[in-house]
Parts: sequence; C-alpha cells; structure tokens
Amino acid sequence: MSETEDDLQVLVETIIEAPVDAVWRALREREQLRNWFGWDAETLADEIDFIFFGHAKADEAGHVLQFGEWEGVSDAFELTGDANETTVAVVRRGPPVDWAGAFEDVPEGWVTFVQQLRLLLDRHPGAKRRTLYLSGAARAGVAEPRQALGIIDLIRRPDGAEYSASLPTGETISGIVWHRTHFQLGLNVTEWGDGLLVVTNTGVTDTRSSAGGSVLLTTFGLDDATFGELASRWRAWWEKRYEAPQAE
Repeated sequence: MSETEDDLQVLVETIIEAPVDAVWRALREREQLRNWFGWDAETLADEIDFIFFGHAKADEAGHVLQFGEWEGVSDAFELTGDANETTVAVVRRGPPVDWAGAFEDVPEGWVTFVQQLRLLLDRHPGAKRRTLYLSGAARAGVAEPRQALGIIDLIRRPDGAEYSASLPTGETISGIVWHRTHFQLGLNVTEWGDGLLVVTNTGVTDTRSSAGGSVLLTTFGLDDATFGELASRWRAWWEKRYEAPQAE
C-alpha cells in the first residue's frame, strides 16, 4: 500500500485537556481502555487485546499507535501536545471515507470512541463508566433513532451549544452538544453523572434494506438501582421500535 500524503485522511481530531503523556497512557493501559473504548460487553477485554496490543505497533517516543492493515486501509492514533493539552487524531491511509455517503462502521466508531476518551479525560479522569449499547433496524413505520427520539434538530446546533430535551423514554436530559457527524450526534448528559448519549442513524444502502441505527449511553457515578432503571427504560423503548441485530 502506498504511503504518500495523498493517501492520508484524518478521520477524527479533537483536543483533550490533559497532558500528552496522560492521553498516551489511556491508549496503552488496559484499565483505562476499558473506560473509554467501546462499551460494556463480555467481549470487551478480548477486543482491546486484539486491537490495541495484538494488532498494533506503539511508537512510545512519537506517541503514535499504528494499527495493522485491514481491507486495504491502515488507521493510527497520533498524539501531539504538551503538559496542558493534547491533540488526538485518528488518521487513515487508504481509500478516503465519504462522510456523507454510505455509513461505515469503523470510521464512525473511531469518532465515537475518541469522544468517549475526551469525556473521560476532560471530566472523569480515573473514573469507571457504565454503558448501555442498543442497535438494530427499524420496525415497519418507525423512524431512525434521532427522529424517533425527537432530537433531530439538535444536529444543527454547534458543538458546545446548550440544550434540553424531553425524550419519549420518559426523561428530560440536558447539557451541551458534544460532537456531530453526518450520521451521529453526541450529547453530553448532566443527568447521567455528566455522561454522554451518542445517537447514530445508519440509513439505507445496497446492503442495508431497512433504516435503523444505535444508541450508546455512557454514565458515571450512577448507583446500581439508578442505572438499572435507566437501562430498563431504554431497552423497553428500543425493543418496541427496532429489531435485534442479526447474528453474523
């Protein structure tokens, strides 16, 4: 694969208010990785080992974590910064991503995970999260998640804008718009211990006949009862509207 600058695309870039060495440790320490990468699942530890250790090469001095090539592309974390803040970029060598085209799991996933990393280090360093992830195709007559949740207009607000939204799950959330792409909307949620809601619409493609998407809830500091009630409400709302994902 060519290594020219023409092949290079920045998938996501953000500034984290933490020293570059601290951000680097969050990429290399399994305990920290479990609190920003992906979501709570029985397979999470194995996924971390596979992606970040088994198929990655770490340049400690340069703060670059290079992942192995897969289907003609190769992604890498590149960190630059000082003792005050760090710029985190995920860069790709290979065919470019069309952000307004067909939904692509891996690039959109990197966006979500980098924003979870920013949330952890900016606002919850050293804390443990609890998450809930739900995904699937919409049932007949059901809109994609952003529309179904009544938050479609928030995608038009700039990052950092304050919002408040009453959701059909029976709760009101508030905070700031955290991040946006063509497909996903991230909302900081004060009521979830200063957490994060990422709502993704996947759209219809040649290989995806039904619209649908996912929601990812990241919470901090909620006790077992509060988190359990939150998860039950969201599961009940989701399962009435979206099909369970097909096993691969």
